[in-house]
Amino acid sequence: MQGAMVRHQQPATGRNKPVPRGASRMVAKEPLSARLPKPNFSIFKRLLWPVLLVAAGFGAYEGAQRLMPYADRPITKIAVQGDLSYISQQAVQQRIAPYVAASFFTVDLASMRTELEQMPWIAHAEVRRVWPDEVVIRLEEQLPVARWGEDALLNNQGQAFTPRELANYEHLPQLFGPQRAQQQVMQQYQVLNQMLRPLGFSIARLELRERGSWFLTTGAGSAGPGIELLLGRDHLVEKMRRFIAIYNSTLKEQITNIARIDLRYANGLAVGWREPIAQPAAQPAVAKN
Repeated sequence: MQGAMVRHQQPATGRNKPVPRGASRMVAKEPLSARLPKPNFSIFKRLLWPVLLVAAGFGAYEGAQRLMPYADRPITKIAVQGDLSYISQQAVQQRIAPYVAASFFTVDLASMRTELEQMPWIAHAEVRRVWPDEVVIRLEEQLPVARWGEDALLNNQGQAFTPRELANYEHLPQLFGPQRAQQQVMQQYQVLNQMLRPLGFSIARLELRERGSWFLTTGAGSAGPGIELLLGRDHLVEKMRRFIAIYNSTLKEQITNIARIDLRYANGLAVGWREPIAQPAAQPAVAKN
């Protein structure tokens, strides 16, 4: 009988070590901070910023209210700037006197500017504060270019204004037209005057009538006595070019005898001659003894 052979096996080491089973098995524990729910502070952050802003604004307002009596001073200086030819600083000072009685922060600059621009000779006004007690006013005067009708002047923008005295501006050209056409008449005057100037003419009168016809009168000058140009309703520049061409070729030598030129024709013009000046009759000689 063969004996049974028993093989003695060595216990496994390392990775072959048996894993404990059953209730005796050990489980690794997670940290407490990982197992507890994390607090959510996003709502508090959203509420915090508005609260801080409101608090800062309230603090600034309270600080300003407390400092205002010390910072808000009476207006003691008025500086008027600009090249003034037609209006005096004294007149400006008198005009704004009711406004400068206020303090530095309470003075109404917008109303002051409006009041100044209502003065006839002021085209534009700028008003600003200068710390601690000064108001600076910069003025731009009207630039009179022509008379408008009998009672007003026109500036270079075609805007009418009415100074108290017009006697000193009779040398300016006189423009007429409907009130709505002030800028149109001014623009037409500037164009036509520029065309006539090389000939030695200047415009003394330009009129736009209600039906749309234009009438121009030149002033007496180096080119001779004034003449009247009848321009019609449209194509004024083309008609003026035609007049200039015919004037240089034909009419220049006879301009002193011409009273008016009608340019309302399609391809030509008509000349109205001056009445000849009657020569005084010769006095008969008286024989003396």
